[in-house]
Amino acid sequence: FGQVRQLLCVIMRVDLTVRVQGAFVYSCITSCHVPNLFLSVFPVGYPFALVYRWFFFHQSATVVHLFHTFSGLALATFNFGSQVYHSLLCIVIQFLLLRLMGRTVTCVLSSFIFQMIYLLMGYYYTATEEYDIKWTMPHCVLTLKLIGLALDYYDGGKEQVSLSADQKKSSLNSTPSLLEVFGFSYFYGGFLVGPQFTLQNYQHLVSREMSDVPGQPPNSVVPAMKRFGLGLITLSVFAIGGRHYSDSYFLTDEFEAHPFWYKCVYMLVWVKINLYKYISCWLITEGVCILSGLGYNGKNEKGEHQWDACANVRVWLFETTPLFTGTINSFNINTNAWVARQVFKRLRFLGNKLLSQMFTLLFLAVWHGLHSGYLICFSLEFIIVNVERQAETLVRDSPLLTSIAQSHLYPFVYVVQQLIHWLFMGYPLVPFCLFTYDKWLKVYSSIYFSGHIFFFIAFLVLPYLRKVFVPRKRGSEKKED
Repeated sequence: FGQVRQLLCVIMRVDLTVRVQGAFVYSCITSCHVPNLFLSVFPVGYPFALVYRWFFFHQSATVVHLFHTFSGLALATFNFGSQVYHSLLCIVIQFLLLRLMGRTVTCVLSSFIFQMIYLLMGYYYTATEEYDIKWTMPHCVLTLKLIGLALDYYDGGKEQVSLSADQKKSSLNSTPSLLEVFGFSYFYGGFLVGPQFTLQNYQHLVSREMSDVPGQPPNSVVPAMKRFGLGLITLSVFAIGGRHYSDSYFLTDEFEAHPFWYKCVYMLVWVKINLYKYISCWLITEGVCILSGLGYNGKNEKGEHQWDACANVRVWLFETTPLFTGTINSFNINTNAWVARQVFKRLRFLGNKLLSQMFTLLFLAVWHGLHSGYLICFSLEFIIVNVERQAETLVRDSPLLTSIAQSHLYPFVYVVQQLIHWLFMGYPLVPFCLFTYDKWLKVYSSIYFSGHIFFFIAFLVLPYLRKVFVPRKRGSEKKED
């Protein structure tokens, strides 16, 4: 009880610090119209991570779980007040499902149905036509955590030989306690905006294994501050550029009056700047995870310690890739990995990758919310990605196109590719950000549905281009294949 009393006193002191810092940050960011999301993310995690390193790193697992639970509850209450009961209820029910139903398909299905219905009902009763910071924002992150917990618990009851490499890393061999599930769910480094991580990784953190110095606090201050600093830079870019390239401008008469080329250029710059809103959040929270130790990812081939276990964005790839798939692979990494592991790969029984991809993107669209804009965004992603893959295959199989791609003309090809890439990266994100059909339909009409037309034509033309540029295989070559 003495330890618990000390723990509560520390939490109260940190929460007071958070409130003071939060007031300061709020006064700074409201002047530049940055969404309140940064008020929730910016000041909170680092004090908690430092307190954990200084006071609780060597404490028992029970005390560490209590610290993570109370700190996460303080964070949730600070941001959402009495609505914290939504997360509490879903966590308790998820724990009961694990205990009462065990490692069964029934438990997995019940968990999935309950958690998704609860989230969707939350969307239904709280959704507006604007992006609001409400309890549903962290709850969508929590929903994936709890569904993943049920799936990992189910995998723990299978034979090891039947598990994939990813499943072996995340499967649970024992039943977690309620306190453990609370600590995992409310961990301050991932409660608000992610990243996703498994209960097994959280267990390694609590047992002091997530460190470059086993049994001691990790030497992670410098790596954490690097991500924090990079997060501040991207936040500054968004804070400055977001004033001039806002979502709402798409709906103005002024935007409507501009020529077609101007609208396309505006969309290209708009998407680049506005994605920094998400990137800055992920970089700052990644720094929290690194500081606590959860970001430790062992050593690479050179023997260097890695701190990217909780990386949600690969900044260099994001900035340099000319491919849509490259941007997708560099953006919201842990959520994409969660969906690939827990949804896409588990749909293998369908026997069709395209069908599995369609259902996966449908799940992502529904998970984001009930607005039609999400469905439009992810359906366009499906089309764009598959057209791009066909184009890549065409270039790879064509000796002429491959030689051009590898020649001195590549810088010119790269610039053109980047312009197309970012122009049509912004195109599907317009409905994602504007939500309702009357808004995104107005914007698409003003640019003549150019994205739909471009990719529809590309889809029809690519097979004919393949016949032109790819030499036909002889009969003997086909037999060898």
